[in-house]
Amino acid sequence: MKKPCILVVDDDDALRELITLRLEANGFRVEAVDSGEAALAHLALTRPDAVLTDMQMAGMDGMALFRAIHARDPALPVIVLTAHGTIPDAVAATQQGLFGYLTKPYDAPTLIDLLKRATRLTGSSPEASQDSDSWRSEIVTASPAMDALLAEARLAAQSDASVLIQGESGTGKELLARAIHRASPRHGRPFVAINCGAIPAELLESELFGHMKGAFTGAGRDHAGLFQSAEGGTVLLDEIGDMPAQLQVKLLRVLQEGEVRPVGATETRPVDVRILSATHRNLEEAIASGEFREDLYYRLNVVTLTLPPLRERREDIPLLARHFLTVLTEKYRRRIHGFAPDALDMLTAADWPGNIRQLHNVLEQCVALCTTSTIPASLVARALRDKPAEIQPLAEARSTFERDYLISLLKLTRGQVSEVARLAGRNRTEVYRLLQRHGLTPALFKDRDDS
Repeated sequence: MKKPCILVVDDDDALRELITLRLEANGFRVEAVDSGEAALAHLALTRPDAVLTDMQMAGMDGMALFRAIHARDPALPVIVLTAHGTIPDAVAATQQGLFGYLTKPYDAPTLIDLLKRATRLTGSSPEASQDSDSWRSEIVTASPAMDALLAEARLAAQSDASVLIQGESGTGKELLARAIHRASPRHGRPFVAINCGAIPAELLESELFGHMKGAFTGAGRDHAGLFQSAEGGTVLLDEIGDMPAQLQVKLLRVLQEGEVRPVGATETRPVDVRILSATHRNLEEAIASGEFREDLYYRLNVVTLTLPPLRERREDIPLLARHFLTVLTEKYRRRIHGFAPDALDMLTAADWPGNIRQLHNVLEQCVALCTTSTIPASLVARALRDKPAEIQPLAEARSTFERDYLISLLKLTRGQVSEVARLAGRNRTEVYRLLQRHGLTPALFKDRDDS
């Protein structure tokens, strides 16, 4: 098992060396620097499991270092060694997130115990089990930003707090959700994911909450919804921003009351699930436009985790590329041992608007077409240039069709909403709501010349 790493910050060479020896003798790995400025530079490259810093140092002192670390990575435990005169400052800092403080001369067993408790938060203490990192084993990264995010994810996993995972398409939101489930006390129970934008609104309610026999045409038997199927476990509501408004109300009730009502049922049924949600949309903008309920947003957004795009974690691109190469060569039974240096440089420098999913697709094309033992830059360039035809997500395709359909009816009826409603088989209120959603003004279609 990898030893937990402690970053020691002290401008006293002798004390820094003494602390290093004691920590290493107690099962820790130590990285030591002599100033707060050097500590911040170090943290930009790698993330330790805890920071131990002296309070009084030349230049940036321990409290300034703590505030700088806490602003960047609030889940990273920081412990301060302080003289008696600065105890009030340290006590005040614990209310702001400082993990702990010790007075000089410090008691070595107390320091070791404090560091063990700090590293135990992230599952990296010397007593942690051999498979303590198995919960995140599917996430390939060497990025300090990702390490900080995963530390927050592990802390959030220990509670039942709702987590909202944000990030661009292809950044691995479902992968992170599965990791949170594995790190949680519910890991032995089901993990169930559903894409709220990929299922028609009239079917989504039944899929989520279940239905009774005879509730609607085709309901030939009782059906347990996903919430009931995930009893005791975790439900991921992917693309939550695309959930229809009428279902947002019912989901809010599930969060508030811990019970669901299947379609066609007269009574509610209790459910015990932990809810994670994910979206690539800006939900605050959706709230402002009336597409998403503000009260539901605050229920879902107890903890927010934002996955960085691949272009902001370029140090991970070579790791991911080699990982995907291993998987894909096994899939296609090819003997490809690596990348030409210029090919790897090209992968690392690319913009990756489709993030990790796009990287996987590019490498799959390279593996499928490669005839040599290493992937050349020419294949990478071709795969990056020859992008496959853009496939819209189902929710976007449905929205595009809906808008074009409404425009064609408005043209046909010259903006008469009652006629649009009749032809579409919907009531006027619903049609007005659809027109508002798509920004269509009926008056613009009146008395127009279609020629």
